[in-house]
Amino acid sequence: MLTFDAQTARILDDAYQGSDIVKRRMANFDALGLRAGDRVLDLGCGTGLMTLELSRGVGEDGRVIAIDPSAEMREYANSRCSARENIEIHEGWANDLPLADECIDKVAAVQVFEYVEDIPGALREIHRVLARGGRLVIGDMHWDTMAMFTDDRPRMGLMRSIWDRHMVERRVPAVLPAMMEDAGFVVEEIRPLTYVDRTLRPDGLAHMMIVLMKNYTIQKELLDSAIVEAWADEQFELARTGRFFFTISHFVVAARKR
Repeated sequence: MLTFDAQTARILDDAYQGSDIVKRRMANFDALGLRAGDRVLDLGCGTGLMTLELSRGVGEDGRVIAIDPSAEMREYANSRCSARENIEIHEGWANDLPLADECIDKVAAVQVFEYVEDIPGALREIHRVLARGGRLVIGDMHWDTMAMFTDDRPRMGLMRSIWDRHMVERRVPAVLPAMMEDAGFVVEEIRPLTYVDRTLRPDGLAHMMIVLMKNYTIQKELLDSAIVEAWADEQFELARTGRFFFTISHFVVAARKR
């Protein structure tokens, strides 16, 4: 797991509350079609930003159960959501949910499934806890859609190949629909959300990606730190001279339990 100093943590918090990531959360939120009184599972809740929004969406008569395997993330989520009485936060994994059969109306999993070792097994487990006709929304990046301009393509290729190591599946939106159908879901919608940044905004997704890729590579000692620093420095210099370009697409896949 990556660890962050105070400055890096602040950069990431700015990004998660910045417009790019808010758009991602809202795209997945809207796809759920929440109603008052819904019972919702926030799978892989992280720091609880989506959890808090879901709790408002279902109202006092609804319930949000947030699950994350990371004690650190659950601590953040508990702190953020402590004032909301309709939220429960638990330890759990996608393949082994601490929930009864058919006790959930809707499930959201945002930027989670690229880390799941057994996607078909996780989908079967979600199918188990969803009520008949329940809705599942999974949002993930397709990492093949990421492009970041550089004057040093071999170095960029090396950084991207190293970043790929931190995830299990880099093509989740492409492989997910067939797996959902096999697990007993009907896929109803696949909606793309494409990001483009030409200025390297401080609260943007591109800025966050540079921070994450740099930290991951240095902390895991996967490449000489001087090479990594030069890679990151180039991106900021490109932004300063008006040559920066970054794009990636996030896909929201919505399905219904048969």
